[in-house]
Amino acid sequence: MTPNPTLAALAVVLRGDEVLLVQRRNPPDAGLWGFPGGHVELGETALEAAVRELAEETRVTATADRYLTNVDVITRCPEGTVEFHFLLAAVLCTYVSGTPQADDDARDAAWWPVSDILAGHLPCSDRVALVLRHALAPGHAE
Repeated sequence: MTPNPTLAALAVVLRGDEVLLVQRRNPPDAGLWGFPGGHVELGETALEAAVRELAEETRVTATADRYLTNVDVITRCPEGTVEFHFLLAAVLCTYVSGTPQADDDARDAAWWPVSDILAGHLPCSDRVALVLRHALAPGHAE
């Protein structure tokens, strides 16, 4: 753990009534489904990072449209000390091409029906449904 929160970007990609998710290979949230994403590199915007991480984790190409929201992820060890602290910038992206293939630190990658995610039919990281609702809201921006 670093002494400061880590900035990361999430790529929220919709295609019709489906959303692209990856199954995490590593902590935090190993085994859970969430949006592709990862660390923002020095000199890179979160919009650029979302598109790059999407390609690295899924081999899917997209363009970044706009920021949706920010999500704080703070997990603590049983004794109460902070284990992970991420500030996630959720970025709405437009699908361009590619078939999802798990790569990098993703265990699996697939298109899932939006209705399944909103109904809780898939074990997802905390707040995936909330971020998805932001993406589905017409004209929403934060």
